[in-house]
Amino acid sequence: MKKIKYYYNTNTLRYEKLETPLRVRLLRVFGFIAAALVTAALISFVAFQFIGSPKEKILEQQNRAMRENYKELDEELNSVQKQMKELEKRDNDVYRAIFEANPIPDSARAKELEEKLEIATVERIKDNQLVASITNTLNNLMSRIAAQKKSYDEVDELVKNKEKLLSHTPAIQPVSNKDLNRIASGYGYRIDPVYKTTKFHAGLDFSAPQGTPIYATADGVVSTAGSTGNGYGNHVIINHSYGYETLYGHMVRVKVKNGQAIKRGEVIGWVGSTGKSTGPHCHYEVHKNGEKINPIYFFFNDLTPEQFDLLLKKAAASNQSLD
Repeated sequence: MKKIKYYYNTNTLRYEKLETPLRVRLLRVFGFIAAALVTAALISFVAFQFIGSPKEKILEQQNRAMRENYKELDEELNSVQKQMKELEKRDNDVYRAIFEANPIPDSARAKELEEKLEIATVERIKDNQLVASITNTLNNLMSRIAAQKKSYDEVDELVKNKEKLLSHTPAIQPVSNKDLNRIASGYGYRIDPVYKTTKFHAGLDFSAPQGTPIYATADGVVSTAGSTGNGYGNHVIINHSYGYETLYGHMVRVKVKNGQAIKRGEVIGWVGSTGKSTGPHCHYEVHKNGEKINPIYFFFNDLTPEQFDLLLKKAAASNQSLD
């Protein structure tokens, strides 16, 4: 029940009912609402200065999470970059060194021009430095990975070429010589069997019974087959490419013909004593870029280190050659 208020009217000398005008009541209500709004605004202002709005809190949490994610991503990128540098170092210092290939300069790996264009595109994003930093790093890594893949493709080709080079490099003895007793004369100055003077002997003489098979010491193509009147009698010259050439002299019979492709270990003829020769043997020479070199260093597929040492001593003996 609403409480009724009275006041004493001095003019009428009576108590009269107190009635508040509508205008006063409205002013009071308006004043209360205004005071409440001002107070709420002051409280909100003070609170937001020190506490922050809910939206700001959400944004702060999102920023904190993004910074943590960026930190983790940055650490992962640094780890990948270190691995990439290690791969590049191994590529230059190991893989390409094995095949005697020139290392790839860093400028070629990074592809600087493309990188600068990517960076210029990224730097236009002014409102997000984290995105720009990550994008820049990723672009750099992608460029280096592409360059490294190309390098490994080149190394793969080098492996294939190396295999081909090895198959075309003289690596076995031209006749069967398991007991190592068939070296009759070595490379160097020897006594000529006909003129009895000291002359340079440009190959190795393998003594063997007539008809003993003679084998190609590497893959190649026959460039000469037969007698050309040069003192080697019936002989074969094989071009192995890569600057290598081998000669097999004094055959009793030649099996191959000019232009024929030959594989290492294939029989190309048989031991004889044709041409300038004093007994059945195979005169064997190795040429590198047109120069006659010591064949003794091209038997690595045939011999153990101990056998090679023994063969070196036999070939070094000063004696008379057979041709």
